[in-house]
Amino acid sequence: MKYLKIILILFLFTQNQIIGQAKELSKEQRLEWFKDAKLGIFIHWGIYAVNGIDESWSFYNDYISYPDYMKQLDGFTAKNYDPEYWAKLIKETGAKYTVITTKHHDGVALWDTKFSDLNVIKKTKAKRDLITPFVNAARKENLKVGLYYSLLDWSNPNYPIFTRKEKKYENDSEKWDAFTKFNFGQLGELTQFNPDLYWFDGDWEQSAEQWKAKEIRKLLLEKKPTTIINSRLQGYGDYETPEQGVPVTKPENDYWELCMTINNSWGYQPNDKNYKSVNQLIRILVDCISMGGNLLLDIGPKPDGTIPEEQVAILKDLGRWTNKHESAIYGTRAGISHGHFNGYTALSKDRTILYLYVDNKPNGSLLIKGLKNQVNRIWVVGNGTKLNYNVVGKQYWSEVPGLLYIDLPEEVQDDEVTVIAIQLNGTVDLYREKGQVIESN
Repeated sequence: MKYLKIILILFLFTQNQIIGQAKELSKEQRLEWFKDAKLGIFIHWGIYAVNGIDESWSFYNDYISYPDYMKQLDGFTAKNYDPEYWAKLIKETGAKYTVITTKHHDGVALWDTKFSDLNVIKKTKAKRDLITPFVNAARKENLKVGLYYSLLDWSNPNYPIFTRKEKKYENDSEKWDAFTKFNFGQLGELTQFNPDLYWFDGDWEQSAEQWKAKEIRKLLLEKKPTTIINSRLQGYGDYETPEQGVPVTKPENDYWELCMTINNSWGYQPNDKNYKSVNQLIRILVDCISMGGNLLLDIGPKPDGTIPEEQVAILKDLGRWTNKHESAIYGTRAGISHGHFNGYTALSKDRTILYLYVDNKPNGSLLIKGLKNQVNRIWVVGNGTKLNYNVVGKQYWSEVPGLLYIDLPEEVQDDEVTVIAIQLNGTVDLYREKGQVIESN
């Protein structure tokens, strides 16, 4: 019996050691899949789709009264909601992950929360949890799952801010404590979905100490040590989330994503027909890839759960391009410095393949300068055609590389963006000096 106790103690100690190691995963280990993913689909779905107005901000900015905004609860039916179709469509785009709004700033929860009656089960004709079936469907398609959650809640009576001009209270610690417990309660419920990613929003209205951001991070990572968190947690996130505008220079964080709408609206707005073309979206995607980032592209379903036809068509066309060029998208890293090639570039993870994204019809041969490496082979990605190339201007006495010219026949060019792969002899090596003069010849 004594030996059995010793064995049990040793077993429990070993298990604790394993669990402890899992909790100490490095940032690089946790975010590796995110770094490789490159494309995600964001879903803004809520009662704001009923009138086709701005999500939450409509009443906050006094474009509509709060009671009138909440009347939309009656029109949110989700009667044609097909989470399996959603997941398959997202998979078809080439996205590797998806993020869905579980609760926006209006406080309307899309899951069966026990901490508020303001949810689609109790307050709308949907009368069911909308998050669980989508999470399950996404996982069947091998998509990583992200949950959007608004830290602020303008509908909650214990949250101090109501609209841009109106506050419910100031300096009431009892009410704030009650709201904090509410927030932690709902976040605790969301951990049951075991999301791969938490996408927070609304952190600007309070400090990290008030939100208890450190404790939120601890709660989420204790539940799932591999989960990752976006930057909107007052300094306690893992990666940056620039919004709408494509960064001109690479963000400081090595891990980042651009979140951008498919038109100009986050949620469904039938009057917004300003859809980005497939060509524009592909060029935005490769712009992000060239700087080592991801694109999180947003769509807005209708209140009945259908995705607008215009959005479906764009997503399918995007999928045609990503599926054709997958080897030059997923797992790539930021490209070479500007000035070497007149366009976007990326590198394979081992830095031995240089990808060129040609987003216009070239007038003559493509040009790369300052490439020290010997080239082993050049081909068109998704086509396989080997391309002719030659080096011009290389002097035997100079360390300055010659100019690499690549022929790109029109018949092998993609209708949107053509991708060229250059197999290098060794890891990429670039000349970054100012040139030389003849001192001996």
